[in-house]
Amino acid sequence: MADVALPAPGAAPASPGAQEARRSDVAGFVRDNGVYLALALLVVGNLLFTDNFASGANVRTQLLQVAPVLIVALGMTLVIGTEGIDLSVGSIMAVAAALIPLWLGLGPGPAILIALLAGAAAGAFNGALVAFVGVQPIVATLALFVAGRGLALVFADGQLKQIENEGFLSLGTGELVGIPYLVLIAGVLALLVGFVVRRTTFGRHVVAIGGNPDASFLAGLPVKRTLLTVYVISGVLAAVAGVLATARLTASDPSAIGQLIELSAITAVVVGGTPLSGGRVRILGTVAGAVLVQLIDSTLIKNDVPDSLSQIIQALLIVAAVAVQRRAGAAR
Repeated sequence: MADVALPAPGAAPASPGAQEARRSDVAGFVRDNGVYLALALLVVGNLLFTDNFASGANVRTQLLQVAPVLIVALGMTLVIGTEGIDLSVGSIMAVAAALIPLWLGLGPGPAILIALLAGAAAGAFNGALVAFVGVQPIVATLALFVAGRGLALVFADGQLKQIENEGFLSLGTGELVGIPYLVLIAGVLALLVGFVVRRTTFGRHVVAIGGNPDASFLAGLPVKRTLLTVYVISGVLAAVAGVLATARLTASDPSAIGQLIELSAITAVVVGGTPLSGGRVRILGTVAGAVLVQLIDSTLIKNDVPDSLSQIIQALLIVAAVAVQRRAGAAR
């Protein structure tokens, strides 16, 4: 017969309110730190069971692969922080990639600048629809999600184009003190966006608008301008990711670059602790979330698991993260 623990004499049973508070604390802890725990467990598991996981070559490969996802996810974090979403990031990457060969005759600098301006224009289009026309973010960005890649294929004549400009390709192959430029750029952008969120008025506006846009408007905050800026930043960062991915691949392939990256970016953001309901921005969590998504993909590939399962796992991670956030928010 199993032992049954009885309350000590005179001890009052825990009240429903106290039990709910404990559950809230657990949900809050998981929401804030779950991505770090999951990442730590995944790293330990790979160290134990995956050959050459800790080798310098593998670490370098993982960092190179996660960098474009992280760059896109940084912009997505700001958008989600305002209770929005940007489904067009993959198509913007494709447009940037398609423009590079067209203008590379002018030199790497002008070609990259034109690609970034295209990203800014796409972001401004999304932001104008959301901020000034009042279109729902998922609908506004879905338009470019569909049309953007088609436009990129028109720019590229539907063909993959090899790139031989060494100055441009050095972005994907060069390094500084042993760290690839691609990784350095992603790291600098993460620090910059983190600084903007935590230390600037604009960052506080993003959080406030995501928490309550109506109250923010009544308080005199520049709601429309902030929303427009957030989508422009997301577009520019997506274009940066497209440029760097093109340099690393040594070819412009708008039919493939950025495919499904919006899923990886949203997963990184939500798992990292930024809720889809807005009002909270966690840049460090996004960085950890991007690394977690990359390591899940890598672990599955090394164990000969189909890529389709990776996409299913990412979807499940989003559902689990949203459930935890709702639980933590409802118990506050």
